[in-house]
Amino acid sequence: MTHRILLLPGDGIGPEIVAEAQRVLEALDERYGLGCEVETAAIGGAGYDAAGEPLPEATLRQAREADAVLLGAVGGPRYDELPWALRPERGLLAIRSALGLFGNLRPAILYPQLAGASALREEVVAGLDLLIVRELTGGIYFGEPRGVRTLDNGERQGYNTLAYSDSEIERVARLAFEAARQRQGRVCSVDKANVLESSGLWREGVERVAGEYPDVELSHLYVDNAAMQLVRAPRQFDVVVTGNLFGDILSDCAAQLTGSIGMLPSASLDEAGKGLYEPVHGSAPDIAGRDQANPLAAILSAAMMLRYSLGRGDLADRVEAAVGDVLEAGLRTPDLQGGSRRVGTREMGAAVAARL
Repeated sequence: MTHRILLLPGDGIGPEIVAEAQRVLEALDERYGLGCEVETAAIGGAGYDAAGEPLPEATLRQAREADAVLLGAVGGPRYDELPWALRPERGLLAIRSALGLFGNLRPAILYPQLAGASALREEVVAGLDLLIVRELTGGIYFGEPRGVRTLDNGERQGYNTLAYSDSEIERVARLAFEAARQRQGRVCSVDKANVLESSGLWREGVERVAGEYPDVELSHLYVDNAAMQLVRAPRQFDVVVTGNLFGDILSDCAAQLTGSIGMLPSASLDEAGKGLYEPVHGSAPDIAGRDQANPLAAILSAAMMLRYSLGRGDLADRVEAAVGDVLEAGLRTPDLQGGSRRVGTREMGAAVAARL
């Protein structure tokens, strides 16, 4: 079987880290017969440069035809003056919506070699292994109406709409409960049901789905308490499921617990398991082109792609083990503390590929 993989390097450090993820995929193909056909297309600022829009039609067509998509990063200061509809970030939102990628999986795993680099004390965070399941195509980022209007007194007002339907809530809740069945069997739903009507409906929907999973324990937290608990006692969590806005914030908070945001992969899935995979970090334009970026989040995103979309969990395990091996050997990119040897983007990627 040949897997069609679309690479979207994007902007900033995106091309550098995607190149190292591709190196790992090529090593898997050579060593284990992965069987992949790789194409590359433009998105974000690169899409605007190539076709005048952050998500060119040709890119979207290729994404729809691919079995899985691996993205680097989008955005950069040179695009900050563009109209909102043409900014690089709109390309990312647009492709998620167009492909129906409703569920975002963001694991936060602390490799034992990096326990001392976490923002929290080692005894608090050691052994961290949680998964945040974020609803990705609804909520305030996509709700209508939205915009900026002028009030009767002449003052301008920006407004957005936070809305969720029963079906949107139930499908992402099922994704979380299915994931929990493969882990520790616990789901914590995060909302703001004491203030927001949309969160009240969210809680009702999650509890309804929980009835289908008697083997999974369900708990609820308000988002402000959840943020506090993430930095107080993060190991209490197994799977966290929440809406788009809350998930965006909490997943970045959880990322810092792992020692570096450069270690965090993610998967965005449709209802059939096809996905777009990307590191959690941004485009980091200040270090682009300097061979300083950490490629491990992109490589681990490729591992998630192998597991969730390509049906090769065995190879995903090998990639994740190889990452652990290079950390154990003391290799560190500039964002990672400790270790015995500083390496650049290319050397880190080459080391992981060599371990395979």
